[in-house]
This record gives sequence, structure tokens and C-alpha cells, in this order.
Amino acid sequence: MARRIKYTIPLELVELEEANYHITVKSLFPDRYEGLWIIDTGASKTVFNPILTSYFDSIPPEEEVTIRSAGIGNDHLDTTTALLHPFTLGNVPVGPMKVALIDLSPINTLYLHVTEREICGLIGSDFLMENRAVIDYARQRLTLYMKTARRKAVETKD
Repeated sequence: MARRIKYTIPLELVELEEANYHITVKSLFPDRYEGLWIIDTGASKTVFNPILTSYFDSIPPEEEVTIRSAGIGNDHLDTTTALLHPFTLGNVPVGPMKVALIDLSPINTLYLHVTEREICGLIGSDFLMENRAVIDYARQRLTLYMKTARRKAVETKD
């Protein structure tokens, strides 16, 4: 049986232009690379930047799934899936997870211009739903209720 552990992660609101915000969260990969993610409740799948090749493993062609994706005003994009290596999101350990690989250069051009930073991905509804996410805008924090395996007691005989 699984139980859930509550984690609270600080968020940052990025104002792209007057009254136009993105919610972002910082991450850290094992090599100390600091990634910036957009929390995107409208994205059905978590997305990662394919140019960051050292942070994911390609899925073998026979296991790969092509995902049809679209944004507002965009044509459909064919994306592929990959297995993202473990990292921490805020202070929360995130194990390997499947992500969609999508070219994020258009959004990174905007982010570099406005914030002098780039994003590594979008946290989508797949991750948010699985972890029972609650976004608190007033306190600028994300609360996750993540599953953890409950260990069975081991019987010992004396």
C-alpha cells in the first residue's frame, strides 16, 4: 500500500509583461545544473528541452511514443518521449519520469529577453495530477502529495 508525503516548494511569479505572469519553479540536477520550469496547468504532458541531452535517456524506437501536441495559435507538433534522469524540484526528489521532448527555443528567446534566464521544461498536468498538486498563488508555493511505497514489516525469528 502506498502513502503520500506532503512537500511544499517555493514558486516564483515571472511577469512577462504587465499583468501577464508565468509560475516558475527551480530545479537542481545531480551535476549542479539549475533548471527553471514553468508550471503549465494547461499542458497535458510534462515537457523537457531536447538540447539538454545529458539529462535524459532516449527511449528505444520500439518503445517510443509519438505525442501530438499543440499550443495556442500553433500547428500540431510531433514530439517524442524520453526518460528524464532524477533531479530535485525545489526541495523535492523527483525520480526518473517520462517527458515529451519539444523545442523550447521560441519560449527561451522570450525568457532571455525578459528575465535573462532560460527554462528547461514545462511541468504539465500529468505530473500535477499524479502528485495532487495545489498551487497557492497568494503564498507563492506549490504543495505536492507524492506517493511513497510503504514498507512491510519484516518478521524475524529468534
